[in-house]
Amino acid sequence: MKAFNGILAHHIPNLAGSTPRTALFIAGDNAAAKQAVASLVSALGFDTVDAGTLAEAWRFEPESGAYTPIYVADMAVFAADYLADPGTPVVADRLRELLADSHRADVAARQF
Repeated sequence: MKAFNGILAHHIPNLAGSTPRTALFIAGDNAAAKQAVASLVSALGFDTVDAGTLAEAWRFEPESGAYTPIYVADMAVFAADYLADPGTPVVADRLRELLADSHRADVAARQF
C-alpha cells in the first residue's frame, strides 16, 4: 500500500477536513487493503483518488507532476521556509487530472 507520500507531513493537519475537501492518492495491489486505507484517509478528513497498483504508483512520485508541490499555497513562502506554507486544498477531480498528466521522472539523470 502507498498513501500519504504525495503530501508534506505538515500539510496533513492543515488540510484535514478542508473546504473544499482535499484528496490524497492511494495505490496498492490488494483491493481489501486499499479499501481499509481509503476508510482511514476518509476518517482523517480527506477524499481519496485510486492511483492504481503499486507498479503504477510512480505517477505520484517526485518530479512526476503529481507530487507535494501541488498542495503548496504560495511557492515563494514555500521556497523561503517550507514549514511556513499552510497548504492549499486539492480536490479529487484535480488529482485525477494531475495523475493523467503525470510523467515518469528520469531518476538516472538526477544530480545532487
